[in-house]
Amino acid sequence: MKIAVGANSPPWPRRGGRDINKKSRSLRSGADGVVCLSNNANGGICADDPAVVKRLHNRTEKKSKRQELRNSATAAEATLWKFLQGRQIYGRKFRRQHSIGPYIVDFYCPERRLVVELDGQPHYELSADTYEAEQTKYLERLGIKIVRFENRLIYEALESVLETIRQELCPRRPDGSAEA
Repeated sequence: MKIAVGANSPPWPRRGGRDINKKSRSLRSGADGVVCLSNNANGGICADDPAVVKRLHNRTEKKSKRQELRNSATAAEATLWKFLQGRQIYGRKFRRQHSIGPYIVDFYCPERRLVVELDGQPHYELSADTYEAEQTKYLERLGIKIVRFENRLIYEALESVLETIRQELCPRRPDGSAEA
């Protein structure tokens, strides 16, 4: 999937003669598969339109790959999932092997727009470093925070991994108190 920014963006996709992205108009997909990003008033990327979010998250063409990854989870992924499933951390829901655009992430918390990735085998043919760099850049442009851990940390320092995730889910204010 290509990314185009600003004035070079293709025309708005239309459904039934109406613009699909009436509310946001900042993230759109052209007929050639180009996702267009433009800054909102705050300088960040705005993707509040449900039609846009639906096209980026859990795309149908990735369904079989997501199922395959869930069924063949590494031992580290299975261990971490035991602690993330069922809203066990601050009542936040996590999704396992969730697709966002062209990428499939290990764990995703939609409420906090947080991705947790365990580094091991990359999901695609690219080298691990290239894949991770492209994935991180793409997710950050969408306003999604990504946290990566090595698989070995799940076995050697699980509590430290969980504490890092807790801190990302409940960030601190400047005065040191925790946000809800």
